[in-house]
Amino acid sequence: MEIRSAQSGDEVKIMELIHALADYEKAPNEVINTAANLHNDLFEKKICHAIVAELKGEIVGFALYYFAYSTWKGQCLYLEDLFVQPRLRQHGIGNQLFDHIVSIAKKSKVKRMDWQVLAWNEPALEFYKKQGALLDDEWVNGRLFF
Repeated sequence: MEIRSAQSGDEVKIMELIHALADYEKAPNEVINTAANLHNDLFEKKICHAIVAELKGEIVGFALYYFAYSTWKGQCLYLEDLFVQPRLRQHGIGNQLFDHIVSIAKKSKVKRMDWQVLAWNEPALEFYKKQGALLDDEWVNGRLFF
């Protein structure tokens, strides 16, 4: 098992995993992003970053993140997605991905790391609780689509 930064060419497999995540989250029709757009955002614009879990030459998980800003705290890291193929869960891959992101956050000297979890996703809630995360039920998400 190797955790590494995403490289040009990985975007196709990452998009496959993004679609698998959307299926798992009961929102398969919500994904409009493409591998070409993801490539542009990761490697040309560099507005986000990704790491992948590779097992025997196959990408089996990923985490995508970007840097954000809190007026109260300063620079933060936002973990957009963390996903491991269902057949390979419970083998520590998610822990390795999460630990790698935490390491990036600490090296970057950010003040906080944020992410969202669906309220019904008990396995994910338990995973993050085991990581020592504080899960907030006070803030409501706002969103506009364009």
